[in-house]
Amino acid sequence: MNTKPNLENEWLETDGLGGFASGTASGVRTRRYHNILMIAKNPPSDRVILVNGLEAWVETPDETFPISTQHYHNDIIWPEGYKNCTKFDSDPWPTWTFKVGELEIIQELFVPEGIQGTAIRWTATGLTEGAKLHVKPLLSGRDYHSMHHQNEDIDLATQWQGHDLIWQTYEDAPRIFAESNGEFEDKPEWFQSFYYEQEAERGLDTTEDLGCPGEFHFDLSRGEAILLLGAELRISNQIDQSGAPAKDIFETLHQQELKRRKSITRVDRSAQQYIVNRAAGKTIIAGYPWFTDWGRDTFIAIRGLCMARGDHKTARSILVSWADTVSEGMIPNRFPDSGDVPEFNSVDASLWYIVAVHDYWEMLKELSIKPDAAETKKLQSAIEAILEGYSSGTRHRIGKDEDGLVTAGEEGVQLTWMDAKVGDWVVTPRIGKPVEIQCLWINALWIASKFSSAWKPHLEQAEQSFREKFWNQELGCLFDIVDDNHQPGQVDPAVRSNQILAVGGLPYSVAQGEQAKAILETVESQLLTPLGLRSLSPDDEQYKPVYGGGVLERDGAYHQGTVWPWMIGPFVAAWFNVNGSTKQTKAEAKTRFLDPLEAHLDSAGQGHISEIADASSPYHPRGCPFQAWSLSAYIEVKKMIEG
Repeated sequence: MNTKPNLENEWLETDGLGGFASGTASGVRTRRYHNILMIAKNPPSDRVILVNGLEAWVETPDETFPISTQHYHNDIIWPEGYKNCTKFDSDPWPTWTFKVGELEIIQELFVPEGIQGTAIRWTATGLTEGAKLHVKPLLSGRDYHSMHHQNEDIDLATQWQGHDLIWQTYEDAPRIFAESNGEFEDKPEWFQSFYYEQEAERGLDTTEDLGCPGEFHFDLSRGEAILLLGAELRISNQIDQSGAPAKDIFETLHQQELKRRKSITRVDRSAQQYIVNRAAGKTIIAGYPWFTDWGRDTFIAIRGLCMARGDHKTARSILVSWADTVSEGMIPNRFPDSGDVPEFNSVDASLWYIVAVHDYWEMLKELSIKPDAAETKKLQSAIEAILEGYSSGTRHRIGKDEDGLVTAGEEGVQLTWMDAKVGDWVVTPRIGKPVEIQCLWINALWIASKFSSAWKPHLEQAEQSFREKFWNQELGCLFDIVDDNHQPGQVDPAVRSNQILAVGGLPYSVAQGEQAKAILETVESQLLTPLGLRSLSPDDEQYKPVYGGGVLERDGAYHQGTVWPWMIGPFVAAWFNVNGSTKQTKAEAKTRFLDPLEAHLDSAGQGHISEIADASSPYHPRGCPFQAWSLSAYIEVKKMIEG
């Protein structure tokens, strides 16, 4: 019996359309994002939570016991179903085993690929005579970022269509279709003051009220209990089995999903969870639960999620579809949660796109696949458009300076990946010539020069200027910014992880020889942790060892020491570039760099790597528990070490 609920480990189920279900191993919702039915109305955006959770208990002739757990305001945990849970497993999908006396209940929950719905089954074994399961769905119909409170506008009435049920909590909310093999009792009520612990830790509002339309009753002595929850359409209609019994529909979905999931590895399944539909193509969700698709994250993450896994079809779909988004030499950094107007506020997303295209072409060579001529022309045209836009100058003072390097930035705008902003405060503005932007720019010129000699003079000038301006002789590493704040000769000597991209992690390493070795030594001694690289040296007065508190405190620490797992990929590449890739170095790298990441797969987001971690021991994972570029880095590191 568990003495307290497991609130740390979280599971994730995705539909490939932007929607997802998520929760903790204990069943307690600790985030506003935890739910069992959410869809993206405009895939992958406009996400709406429809069913937040379930209240469930089992009644026998001798006793009644809960199999769900709720956390309410004033730290009230009731009922305490977690105490009856003897086992939880997230592979191949979330499965809980509850046991009281001689009765055992197995609860399974999964989201089928391409289906806007959730399938749930309870199977009873042992002493089942007279055992009944009771389930109350908890509804909202809200935007996934917001919170829901008791009001008079909600509609908890149940519409009946044969044995199936329909709920629509608000006029603009998608309909919920419930198919089951149980009986339903129409009994609307409110559940008030659910408490979300993770929201409290983030300094945000913490309580929510949810509506319940009634109660399902299942006779477990007659067999398994099935509940199918579909959005906008019945699940049976979505798989062309309209009119079939709920048990048959579940069995069809169960067999399909089990076959799909067992055909690939756990990490492959995790990687696929980030790949979703956008219009006619594919894109990558930056992280769950609160990110959608971001340009920068997409083209960093695609290298591990697609290229390292040989998934050329998905890579092609993503790169070709994003090629059409280039505007004034820029790839959008973000599509908003609502609407289709993209945001162009990144200096590096476009350059990462060029690197991703290069990696895609290299993957095709490895797979002996001849690229399509029209496709190649389209991708090359996108690269040319980006380089020409940067060369002539574009938004936010982004442009090639007279020294051949890229300068960028203006007051109040955050353009690099270190993009924390609170109100008008840009925490790390990095205006001028940031080091990783020059590494990306030089790589972009190097890539373009392979199919157009016109870019070779630009490449040579940029390389020469980089070597003249970025070496910090005093610290034996690279400056983070030169011509800081657009002031010629002014530098920022902060020791940050960005400089590692000069040594590894990009197709072309700008730093070579002794300088590369010195950069690696500095980064390794000051920034390396088991989960990735610190974003700032502990020796810096701006260093923050812990990421926590309210929005101001968290964003103030986001890039001021906080560990970023995605940077372990470039670091390990740099480490091999300096130390060589031999049997001995690979064995050392596995122990030092890969093993800690593999251990993390079984904590926080199950099967995934967290977005960030505290900069000081024990390096507690923070931020999104499911982060695309973090998992991508793990996949890349694993490939570098194990092949």
